[in-house]
Amino acid sequence: MLLQGASKVLHFFPPPPPPELSVTTPHLLLINLGTPRLPEADAVREFLLEFLSDRDVVDLPSWLWQPFLKRVVLRRRPARVAELYRSIWSPGGSPLRVETERMVAALRARAAGRFTVSTAYRYGEPSLDAEMVRLARESAGAVVAVPLFPQCTGATTGTALQRAEEAAVSACIAQRFVPSLISPDDPGYVRALADRCRSALAGADVEHLVVSFHGIPVRYDRREAHLYTQHCASTTRALLAALDWPAERSTLSFQSKFGFEAWLTPATADVLPALPARGIRRVAVITPGFLTEGLETLEEIGIQGCESFMHAGGEAFVRIGAVEAHPAMLDSLEAAVLRHGG
Repeated sequence: MLLQGASKVLHFFPPPPPPELSVTTPHLLLINLGTPRLPEADAVREFLLEFLSDRDVVDLPSWLWQPFLKRVVLRRRPARVAELYRSIWSPGGSPLRVETERMVAALRARAAGRFTVSTAYRYGEPSLDAEMVRLARESAGAVVAVPLFPQCTGATTGTALQRAEEAAVSACIAQRFVPSLISPDDPGYVRALADRCRSALAGADVEHLVVSFHGIPVRYDRREAHLYTQHCASTTRALLAALDWPAERSTLSFQSKFGFEAWLTPATADVLPALPARGIRRVAVITPGFLTEGLETLEEIGIQGCESFMHAGGEAFVRIGAVEAHPAMLDSLEAAVLRHGG
């Protein structure tokens, strides 16, 4: 499958690597988005500078975007975002980092010498550059890189794979670099989502399920031949089928808008407060695009989304947790490294 970007073509779902890649123990590299080191303005500023300087995330001309980013966004936004991070920060640190490392630990426990596992982040530390250098030094076998984003777009999966490949080339292990993706309707992934739903909804008289994905600008989706929205729809259909949940009692929506241009709709921030006016007062929200918890799930949905729904007349709000280290999700990740590197 191909994703057509503004100036490049990224190859998704590549064929298995040639046999020579399997001579030594393969390595599974989980790639997550990243997170600030601390819930403090300086750390958030450092993270946002790297994140929002990625041309796959914000593709405006540098001469226009960079001055605005540095003189406006990075002066106003970090303190406010740091406060939001403080509201979700755990004793172990950033929830995204804690849960990603939990996935790594669980996979290591089941590897039994068949493969090794680590993580790196597209933004922040440990970086893809540092991790590829380490893998080169330790003479790892095939490096099967799996971005933790089941729905494909250049702003997430695309930039993660491209940066990982660049890091592999720089570390002189390009011949052992094997990109692999989680399919939007992967059976293990969908089983994990459905199980999280059943656990969260047990005993809850929920009337409606909101399936919320991270949004992207409409322009991005259009130039990528609507691949991202197709993948979001595919995940939603598979989840509803697994739950035997009626489509008419669900809404697919998009969250986390940033900037002024048109983003995918309907917006979750608009959907939730509108439901009580339709007589829907007991709702559940699942965020399938986020395999680990973070600001977008715990704060944006769990706090802001809940408050907007309840303030509009809602009676019950259930936020369904991320799949994280669910055994069915781990089954799919384990299968990926054994299929491509074993």
